[in-house]
Amino acid sequence: MSDLLELAQQIVQRAQGNEQIEVFVASSTEVEVEAYQGAIENLTTASSDGVGIRILRDGASGAQVGSAWAGSLDADSIEMALREARDNVQFATEDEFLAFARPDGVAAQTLNLVSDDVERVSLDEKIAMAIELEQSTRKADPRIRQVDSARYSDYISSSAIATSTGIAARYARTGAYLTVSPIATDGKDDQSGWGLSAGRGPRDLNLDQVVIDAVRRATRMLGAVKPQTQKTVAVFDPRTAATLMSIIGGSLSGEAVVRGRSYFAGRLGELVGATSVTLIDDPTDPRHFSASTYDGEGLACRRNVLIEDGVLNAFVYDTVSARRAGTTSTGSALRGGIGGSPSAGCRALQMTPGTMSQDEIFRAIGNGIFVESLNGIHSGVNPISGDFSVGVTGLMIRDGELAEPVREATVASTLQRMLQDILHVGSDQEWLPGTAAGQSLAIDGLSISGS
Repeated sequence: MSDLLELAQQIVQRAQGNEQIEVFVASSTEVEVEAYQGAIENLTTASSDGVGIRILRDGASGAQVGSAWAGSLDADSIEMALREARDNVQFATEDEFLAFARPDGVAAQTLNLVSDDVERVSLDEKIAMAIELEQSTRKADPRIRQVDSARYSDYISSSAIATSTGIAARYARTGAYLTVSPIATDGKDDQSGWGLSAGRGPRDLNLDQVVIDAVRRATRMLGAVKPQTQKTVAVFDPRTAATLMSIIGGSLSGEAVVRGRSYFAGRLGELVGATSVTLIDDPTDPRHFSASTYDGEGLACRRNVLIEDGVLNAFVYDTVSARRAGTTSTGSALRGGIGGSPSAGCRALQMTPGTMSQDEIFRAIGNGIFVESLNGIHSGVNPISGDFSVGVTGLMIRDGELAEPVREATVASTLQRMLQDILHVGSDQEWLPGTAAGQSLAIDGLSISGS
């Protein structure tokens, strides 16, 4: 990994005249094994290296930035990317707020985000895990008629960022996953389920728990029907709650706010959620799979409290959005690979856990709907207005217990209203791949459209 930073710094030293250079170098290795009927159906191992280069020049009314990237770290590819970035500067629009990050004095946390097991565990062992996952799922319940997919996957990722403004950062991360999707049948109805175990390395994974979770989710949905149209309390399980938090996190981006694309704009200091809601973006918490020592611009990641006791406390910013807003970066730049430019966003959202388990929440609300999966998120949620209307599957809650399964239902509200109508925040926090951890959330007043 140190070699990546040295390479990035060497490229930075090739700046000409008054130009500034930012270099992002990345290297990764991935393994994916898919099993079917006791054998390997698909095996993929892949390695990739690349460099992204941005060059900034000051103009009459602002800076111009040209960018280019190469999917190789050989000298010729790097030279070509440098030339293309320089050529592209002249076609860029000048912007008074464009700038590269500069060191801000915040020290990076020491985080252990790498598991040696990813390399120590042999490929044969990884293949065996995928095959065992598929076979164990098939045998777990006589109602399982098929396993649609059973996968093991892992990755090792290293990155480095250097700039002519003094940034020099490097970081690495590993991850490993088991996922399975069985199909259950009762002779009249077929239903699918999904199980997941995630860790830094393969020895962190719990195969038995993946099977139990997936089979339970598939079999208990057999015989699902449309629910009656009603207004009720919805309890979101940790995975669907994490999806909600990720969507809300997008509206807490300073970039969205300064461009007028957030329903939180102009509301700092206002009560925007229930007083039980404290929402934090904390990439320095190593329990998050997206945790990082540095952000996408090479600034130290830090803990940002966005909503505290229901009150909107802060937004997250990268360098450019912070300059537009007249503030400073919160170390929250995200980067979409070597070809992407940094942008502000939440990396590792978490809500402060409550004191009630999921079962205790069921008993507390008495009657409602348990939301186990969401459909149509991309088309049913408007991140600018906050309108929320998505398909759900799950189970009804009656007298504090899970009852009949339901499907083909639509839940409608607004994200603003949902935050304010949170009744209970669960203690069952679950650390998941993606940008948010999850726990059970009970939200009042949601409209359920069914039969």
